[in-house]
Amino acid sequence: MFLLDFDNGVLRWALSALALSLSVFCAGHALLWKRDSRAAFGWIAVCLLLPGLGALLYWLFGVNRIKARARHLRRQWPIPDDSDLDDPALTADWPPEHIGFTRLSRKVTRRRFVQGNRIELLVNGEQAYPAMLEAIGGARDSIGLCTYIFDSDRVGRQFVDALAEAVARGVDVKVLVDSVGEAYSRPRISSLLREKGIPTARFMPWDRWRSVHHLNLRNHRKILVIDGKLAFTGGMNIGVRHLAEAEDNPKKALDVQFKVSGPVVADIELAFLEDWSFATGANCLRTEPLELPWAGDLWARVIIDGPNEDFEKLRWMYMAASNAARESIRVMTPYFLPDRELVASLSAAALRGVTVEIVLPEKSNIPFVRWATDAMLWQVLEHGVQVYRQPAPFTHSKLFVVDDSYAIVGSGNFDARSLRLNFEFNLEIYDEAFVPLLSQHVDQAKARSTPFTLLELDERPLAIKLRDGFARLFAPYL
Repeated sequence: MFLLDFDNGVLRWALSALALSLSVFCAGHALLWKRDSRAAFGWIAVCLLLPGLGALLYWLFGVNRIKARARHLRRQWPIPDDSDLDDPALTADWPPEHIGFTRLSRKVTRRRFVQGNRIELLVNGEQAYPAMLEAIGGARDSIGLCTYIFDSDRVGRQFVDALAEAVARGVDVKVLVDSVGEAYSRPRISSLLREKGIPTARFMPWDRWRSVHHLNLRNHRKILVIDGKLAFTGGMNIGVRHLAEAEDNPKKALDVQFKVSGPVVADIELAFLEDWSFATGANCLRTEPLELPWAGDLWARVIIDGPNEDFEKLRWMYMAASNAARESIRVMTPYFLPDRELVASLSAAALRGVTVEIVLPEKSNIPFVRWATDAMLWQVLEHGVQVYRQPAPFTHSKLFVVDDSYAIVGSGNFDARSLRLNFEFNLEIYDEAFVPLLSQHVDQAKARSTPFTLLELDERPLAIKLRDGFARLFAPYL
């Protein structure tokens, strides 16, 4: 009996020592590798206050395995890096204040500004879906489609049928869907695609135990590339939800999409092929990039952002563009939960005389996010930033426009999820003819909207303020 008790005591001591050692090790790992001091402090506290369990939680959810995997793939399959090459944009006849910003964005994105592009603005599914389906129907060599939500409703099935027809005529079709995004509808679109014989991959499937730690890291990109020569991108998913005039659409979401032609399409296709290779493990990257003819005069650059990157690229670009603004900044986003640095950039622009306008939905499709937003809006309102609430239907558009000449468009929202957790794809645009169209789009939305003032914010009942403040505590994870 004594020996048994002794053995049990030794075992408990050994397990306790192991749990404590693992927790101290994980706390040290967080101290060394977490860039955000608040995240580092939080994980250190979890590890040390919950010995063993805290280490397990950190190892499951706190370690960025995506970046390690991406680096491994890059060593296997070299991906073009333009950051050290001459950028033709730096020799263009641009305003002096844009030159430094352009140099910074070149280093952050590792891509050159490419001239010779044409971009067409497509508003809502009524304009976007027919153009996308027509392009799929005209494809002769290849189709690459990546989207977050791909509903299996009547719109989604139109795309499935069009893709199946492309496969039947010998087109190389690749469809990448996010495994969380596809769960928004039943049956899952990946099942329908595979039934039709369409090559399909799911991005980091969350229903496998080995991938549970990836649950919070989603592919939010929206890319369609046809024959490597024509592309569509923006914030629009695929489904009835984006048809503004559909009667069977009680939860409609207005949005914009962009039809792109010209040399930048080669970089858009590369972004898709990187994702496909990442998801499937098969190297599908082109050995030689396509040299595409000019389709217009517009300058464009891709911004490929995600937890696998060394920089929080989109966040850096928003801050740099805000600091370079001289006349106006227009922001249209469905979710507005910026960090302190972004708040400071927008506020500083307003304080130096730049007109800063933010257009948000009056009613969010995620109430908890709206509450968190209301809890932080005073930080920009008190410095002269103008905020507008756009009435229903819910607007899902993401536009960032500076001085009527520069814009960032794509899938990224103005929140921590897009800036730190999601895989996002955006386009940086410089053009004094096209960008004013985006400004007009924001201004039209603003004309339908109601200003949201600091006084209105202050007059909220105490119970509402407490609710909103509680929601804001979770802003980094919403």
